[in-house]
Amino acid sequence: MLWVLLGVAGLLVVALIVIYNGLVRSKIRVDEAWSDITVQMKRRLDLIPNLVETVKGYAKQEKDVFTQVTEARSAVANANGVAETAEADNMLSGALKSLFAVAEAYPELKSNENFLELQRELVDTEDKIQAARRFYNAAVREFNTKVQVFPMVLFARLLGFSEREFFELEESEQAKAEKPVDVKF
Repeated sequence: MLWVLLGVAGLLVVALIVIYNGLVRSKIRVDEAWSDITVQMKRRLDLIPNLVETVKGYAKQEKDVFTQVTEARSAVANANGVAETAEADNMLSGALKSLFAVAEAYPELKSNENFLELQRELVDTEDKIQAARRFYNAAVREFNTKVQVFPMVLFARLLGFSEREFFELEESEQAKAEKPVDVKF
């Protein structure tokens, strides 16, 4: 009887270790994915001042747009947490769209090699941010599933694990993202 109890206790300990290690691996994957997002956002934030200065050289009278981009950039840099970062990121995306709309009105700016290179880098960075968001949300989905399924749900809260937030677009941004982009040359 004693051996049976020791065997059951041993199995419970092994199960707890396996569950804990699985949760830790998933949590680390979520943290890594969030880090990927912040790295790409930092890259984008570093590109924006050069882009603004290039556009300023051609469109000095567009001060409102420059102020909007600067404020949005600052909001992203100072955002804390997933929801706040997502909101600030949406604001920055809108401000950048306004900046590119201003650039459309200046043909000599659109043909400026520096502007075109910055625009290419920014588009590349936006693509990387989108991929990082997908990776993050997949990692969060996996982690949240582990935290909610039986038998892990019994141990997850006890061990200090709780669900994580998804990186979501605002509804208006989501509707825009679903529409095809109108590209003009």
